[in-house]
Amino acid sequence: MHRLSVAPMMDWTDRHCRYFHRLLTRHTLLYTEMVTTGALIHGDRPRHLDFNDEEHPVALQLGGSEPADLATCAKLAQDWGYDEVNLNCGCPSERVQRGAFGACLMNEAPLVADCVKAMRDAVDIPVTVKHRIGIDKTEDYGFVRDFVGTVADAGCEVFLVHARNAWLKGLSPKENREIPPLRYEYAHQLKRDFPHLTIVINGGVGTNEQIAEHLQHVDGVMLGREAYHNPWLMADWDERFFGQAPSGITRESIEDAMVEYMERFAATGAPFTHVSRHILGLWNGLPGARRRRQVWSDPTYRALGPRGVSRLARSPSAGAQPVAA
Repeated sequence: MHRLSVAPMMDWTDRHCRYFHRLLTRHTLLYTEMVTTGALIHGDRPRHLDFNDEEHPVALQLGGSEPADLATCAKLAQDWGYDEVNLNCGCPSERVQRGAFGACLMNEAPLVADCVKAMRDAVDIPVTVKHRIGIDKTEDYGFVRDFVGTVADAGCEVFLVHARNAWLKGLSPKENREIPPLRYEYAHQLKRDFPHLTIVINGGVGTNEQIAEHLQHVDGVMLGREAYHNPWLMADWDERFFGQAPSGITRESIEDAMVEYMERFAATGAPFTHVSRHILGLWNGLPGARRRRQVWSDPTYRALGPRGVSRLARSPSAGAQPVAA
């Protein structure tokens, strides 16, 4: 199930984004945005947990550090129908640090082990952990090796390894995704040291060739920003990496399916732009892609509805002058 996956990304991988990605690939594992235990225990559960049946396989990522609270939320995830629950031990943002979870949990491996055990005792679905390879400027491989070993002893069998350190001070979350150097060799070494575990590599992967190379060393590859900004990359994953027959999908057929989805969503009274923002990268790399993005993003066209905006975006002679990609 973990051969290919799309990373949990705040403000991006909501249910509409995941529905879109599922049209492109049937077998890739999809992750929710991180949801905190407090939001689930005290907030609007359906808003955070509802998803489309078409999204399977789909995993819920949790943020938290209290074993009892995480166990409660893991049970909610199972009851809601998720295929996996994942604990975030990789987010470096100050807001997450104030909640004493995310990447700072890598400094407390025994606590993470307790959290994993509590969740595993509460549910039958897999409990997995997403983490970095180190904290701040500690570059010793032994740090991540010991973290994985401790958490694995609590029963975790799947580790999603963002192959960068998390700098808890001095870098923004965006900079934390770009500045700390990638050390793929640490993830590869984890697989050699823990051959019985499922090791998934994440961070900076952007081509099918890179995916294929990493799969020579680890069990799975997780893509984040590249999958979001260049979603057509996923269009042949089922054939290339899962041995399936060619899907026959086209960019036009995917956009048509999303227009139908937007119309159903708009019929509930919600703005279809909550959905359309996720498809802006569908035509990236082709002539006219910039114009398509402009048309879909322009609020003056919203009154046309999803189908009208789609027609306008496909017609270079209508509305604004076409702009080359």
